[in-house]
Amino acid sequence: QLQLVESGGGLVMPGGSLRLSCTASGSRVDYYNIGWFRQAPGKEREGVACISSSRGSINYADSVKGRFTISRDNPKNTVYLQMNSLKPEDTAIYYCAALRGIFRTCVLSASNFDSWGQGTQVTVSS
Repeated sequence: QLQLVESGGGLVMPGGSLRLSCTASGSRVDYYNIGWFRQAPGKEREGVACISSSRGSINYADSVKGRFTISRDNPKNTVYLQMNSLKPEDTAIYYCAALRGIFRTCVLSASNFDSWGQGTQVTVSS
């Protein structure tokens, strides 16, 4: 049974950076598509970035392209989300999610993932 734990959230000023970590236990992270999602108060959960289990194909939401980078460290069994040039509208709880299987691509839809972490708060404010 895969378990996911997010960390690295916090308070940052606009224009700043944070790196979120999603550390997996119970199985190898490269056996799964891994996605990062976020949910702001009063809004639906939205996909931010994902990386596929096979080939490491990556997709980003248009709102974060050029600012966020997803990466995977197999020896550490961890997927990262490097967030640069943060904006107040990036404020949300950030979740990582997983779907077991061998996939060449990943889709940024919450319904495509079946294991979720507890989330970490990111607040961008001056």
